[in-house]
Amino acid sequence: MLRSSINDPRDYRANGYAIETHSDVSDADMQSPRDAENSSQQVSGNSGETILNVEHLRKSFGGHEALADVSFELRSGERLALLGPNGAGKTTLIRCLCGLTKPSGGRILGFEDSAATDEFRRQLGLVPQEIAVYPDLTTRENLVAFGRMHGVSRRALKEQVQWALHWTGLEDRASDLVGRFSGGMKRRVNIACGVLHRPAILLLDEPTVGVDPQSRHKIFEMLDELHGMGTSIILTTHHLDEAEARSDRIVIMDRGRVIADGPLKDLIESSVGSGRLVKLRLDRPVTGPLHTPLRRLGRVGEAEVSTRVSDVGNSVPRLINAFTDQGYAVEDINIETPSLHHVFLKLTGHDLRDD
Repeated sequence: MLRSSINDPRDYRANGYAIETHSDVSDADMQSPRDAENSSQQVSGNSGETILNVEHLRKSFGGHEALADVSFELRSGERLALLGPNGAGKTTLIRCLCGLTKPSGGRILGFEDSAATDEFRRQLGLVPQEIAVYPDLTTRENLVAFGRMHGVSRRALKEQVQWALHWTGLEDRASDLVGRFSGGMKRRVNIACGVLHRPAILLLDEPTVGVDPQSRHKIFEMLDELHGMGTSIILTTHHLDEAEARSDRIVIMDRGRVIADGPLKDLIESSVGSGRLVKLRLDRPVTGPLHTPLRRLGRVGEAEVSTRVSDVGNSVPRLINAFTDQGYAVEDINIETPSLHHVFLKLTGHDLRDD
């Protein structure tokens, strides 16, 4: 019996609700790579069409409500970043979406039907937070095992495995035991195992946690290629820069609820505003409020003065001149453009952390 000391991949089948292995299906009943590609394109629909709809989802564990009332949608070809502080309910939501956890209430609709259908599950790919590969198998053997688990036929499997080895950049490590790999290489194998059947929707729960910057870059190169092939992606991450650069839309959760949903530009405008934050450090602490063309600034006893401006080129010189006229010299200037980090702090009240 195959066993994994990291995380048993067979957990994908928990509750009889997740992706089925189809071990009793003959090769004649399975899809070829071309058939699978055509099926994925047909199910995923036109660009911008809603292919996943979560409505008022709830999940309780005893007296703890992990998901209170979660609603959002995923569109075809979209990259959606799912963010939130620890305990916000992100992983519980991912487990509900792929069938590893049964919701207490609400609905998950996929491809115009219930997400509990076999057709929906065949179009789903999952990359869990914990690495779920067999360390005592080689890279190729892991890919073959997961390919069979996902119902890829023997005829198609060889081509898919070869594609995955090339896609991950692990062709030269195909015959090496995965248990001897670095964390970043295990992550790449883990992701490949989750997409070997070319799903229309890929769920990624912290795919870059614990890996070095070089491995992170390679992983996102892989995901960019998948997105270019039309795969819709839901990504949870603690790295706000990843979410900012690699998503079309952002959903922020806190205490089991969705508190923000939209493109980054809209989230910035509705929370912190589009004005830039200008911080000026003076040569000494101020002794009283400073008068500027914008407003009165500064706190007694502090040498740093900050304000938001909409026109940096016009406002900053006027601020400097105003401080100079009142006998202060500006030693340093820092200008911050509103970012996802500012939005997150504003909406949740604290940083996004791994621990």
